[in-house]
Formats: sequence, structure tokens, C-alpha cells
Amino acid sequence: MNPIRPTPRTLTALIVCLLAITGLWQLGEGSWIYAKAGLAQHLLQRAWSRTLAGETKSKPWPWADTWPVARLIVPSQHIDQIVLEGAYGRTLAFGPGHVESTQPIGSADTVILTGHRDTHFRFLKRLQLNDVIELETPAGHRRLYRVKEARIADSRSASIEIGQGQARLVLVTCYPFDAIQSGGPLRYVVIASMEGEKETLPDITWVTPPRRGTEG
Repeated sequence: MNPIRPTPRTLTALIVCLLAITGLWQLGEGSWIYAKAGLAQHLLQRAWSRTLAGETKSKPWPWADTWPVARLIVPSQHIDQIVLEGAYGRTLAFGPGHVESTQPIGSADTVILTGHRDTHFRFLKRLQLNDVIELETPAGHRRLYRVKEARIADSRSASIEIGQGQARLVLVTCYPFDAIQSGGPLRYVVIASMEGEKETLPDITWVTPPRRGTEG
């Protein structure tokens, strides 16, 4: 009995189907990462509201082992994110994280935040010198920082000074931004110096204006 041999046309069809299935799987996985990051920020916003109201270590969901510690705002990039305590993989999947070994949020010393290059901290590559970064503390104070430097560093040899008296905000993510595989040694580092504080205003709730002729 002769074995059945697939024709070239059949082989081509099988290869196309395999590539299509692989592409859909990768697309679905990538979409899930972005969806998870976006949904988490909505839950974190609610937890941050409770934090500002005085609740300590307000968990965004019951099983969370982290909590919001700051609100990161970059007006030029339309960024408004909640920062979580701890720079662990399980934390960074939901938002940028505060490196616990550095100064606490709200101090006048160096604060380091880190995030994933393909989600929350992707905007770092678009930051320009002198861009303003705002960091809201759990006490409701909003610290203003201005970007002074951006550089590429090798995590195997580079270090960031965190000495007292240096009122800086350091944002760190992996590099290159478009790397196919994660986990490389290079980091993209943005350093901003604190310029002061500004009054925290309540968030604006937009309402539909009354139609002409119906104003009181």
C-alpha cells in the first residue's frame, strides 16, 4: 500500500492555517495584556479615592498583596496612572510600581518608579526635556517635577544614587522599547528634579450644558 502524500496545494493550505492560528493566538495574548492593564487602572482609581479619604493600604481587589501609593500624571502625554507599592512582576502587570528600597512617596529625596516598556511606561520614549511630571501623594499633595535627563543604562553595571537631599523622581523601564524578547540588561532611565508643589484641585465632572433658553 502506498502512503498518502499530501499535494503541494494541501501543504500550502496547512501552513497558511497554522500561521493564521498562531497569529490569532499571539494577537489575543497581546490584547489581553493591554485589557488587563486598562481594567486594573480603573480598579486602582477607586482604591486611590479611598486612600485620599484616609484609608491605609487600600487594596484594589480582595486578594491583592499591594496597594496604591501615588498618582502619576504627565500632562504632555495624557498620562494619569495609579502607582502601586512594590516593583515586582505580579505588581507591574497592573500598573507602575514604587521601588521599596528607595524613599517613600512624599519624601523630599529620590523616589524611583518602574513600569513595563510595552504598557504603562511606554510613554517614556516620547518624553522630552523640561516636560512636567506630577506625583500626587496619599496626603493629597501634588509634587511637580521637570525632566532633566534621559539615558540608557546597563543594569549589570549602572546604579542610581538615592542619597538624601536629592529631590528627584526617577522613572525606569526596560530597553529597547520594541524588543521582541523581554528580560534584557538595558534600561531606559528618565530623571526629573522636583520644582515644588501645587494645590490639588478636585477632579472636574463634566455635565451636559443646558439648552439655550432653559438656563435658570
